[in-house]
Amino acid sequence: MRVFGAITRMLFHELCRGVDRAEIYLIAFNLCVTQPCVSFDKGAIHIFNRSSATAQQQSSLSFYDYQHTNNESDFATSGKSSIQRVVFGKMPPNDTLYLESTTKIQKEDIARSFIDFQIWDFPGQIDFFDEMAYDPQDIFGTVGALIFVIDAQDDYSEALHRLFSTVTSAYRVNPNITFEVLIHKVDGLSDDYKIDTQRDVQQRMSDALADAQLEYIHLTYYLTSIYDNSIYEAFSKIIQKLIRELPALENLLNVLCSNSGIDKAYLFDTLTKIYIATDSSPVDMQSYELCSDMIDVCIDVECIYGVQGGSPMNLSLMDSSERQDSVNGLDSESIIEQQQQQQSTKQHETEASSLIKLDNGDVLYMREVNRLLVLICLLRQDNFEKHGLIDYNFQCFKEAVTEVFEFSRKRNIQQQ
Repeated sequence: MRVFGAITRMLFHELCRGVDRAEIYLIAFNLCVTQPCVSFDKGAIHIFNRSSATAQQQSSLSFYDYQHTNNESDFATSGKSSIQRVVFGKMPPNDTLYLESTTKIQKEDIARSFIDFQIWDFPGQIDFFDEMAYDPQDIFGTVGALIFVIDAQDDYSEALHRLFSTVTSAYRVNPNITFEVLIHKVDGLSDDYKIDTQRDVQQRMSDALADAQLEYIHLTYYLTSIYDNSIYEAFSKIIQKLIRELPALENLLNVLCSNSGIDKAYLFDTLTKIYIATDSSPVDMQSYELCSDMIDVCIDVECIYGVQGGSPMNLSLMDSSERQDSVNGLDSESIIEQQQQQQSTKQHETEASSLIKLDNGDVLYMREVNRLLVLICLLRQDNFEKHGLIDYNFQCFKEAVTEVFEFSRKRNIQQQ
């Protein structure tokens, strides 16, 4: 026996009494519509408990707002907290098995990376649209992206019903929200089952929105797992939708690749390994995984051996006004010494790079743009022989990126 929603026509539950075929004579419900009673031609009456099945459903709701407020809500074990700890807390995936379920509202600031926002972690039993307890405008009004996490290894019928109600309600509050759906925990599923699950979720949600005459609400779907780079790939695409400077960054990367013989280039956030921009060529998961793993290799080597002469990333933070104040009142010899120190600083900045040669003849080349961003390029070894040209083009790219974000910062100040 299957229970559907009258409005959304979604499958809520599928109840079974055995393996033999039976003819149903009568169906009745209790006053709370949680325990259907069914009589069969087998001479028996069965009472199903829908409430216990509902309590076992696993889904998650997440709201991520770039540089504003980030809110999350979940049921029991969909993996939302694990995603947060792995991507933004650098927790090993195996350690997430010991995370406890969310029981109270928790807030966490993510301010150490280029992606500056705040995470709000809500227990799953909270109804955000209960205006007596919460203000939906206060929760959804400044949200940039709403991320809904579904456990692909469990029955997601109730999760789809929750997704539909959340998306439609949030859209009425803030039509500018981008809606993202993470079909999570797909690491233990076959490739065919992954595709079938995504197709089923997408089709049922499309039908539900069409029945409600809400076809204009667009949802994007991702297959993710914390045990591979799929979760970073998904978050990269989500974050890129919230970056207003993305077209300019993509154009700069295209110019850099065309003038330097680079096959693929990524602009990574160093803390989260999320790439905020890439060139217009198609993203190959293998190349992305190589570039992403290069960040871990460089960080591990730096932790073991350290950085000679201090961290080059910190040198880029030196304020030009401070340097000018230190020059005032000094004699010519001191000025010459400071100029030599500045030249030494520039040399250290150029040393803030890494090079890895692969067995297939390709080269991975990493350069720091600033203390929060790194550029990782994949190119053929014969093209890297012109590394002087590549370094010069990188300096031009670095200056252009700095100007883009400086212009955006001034524009934000004027708008405020």
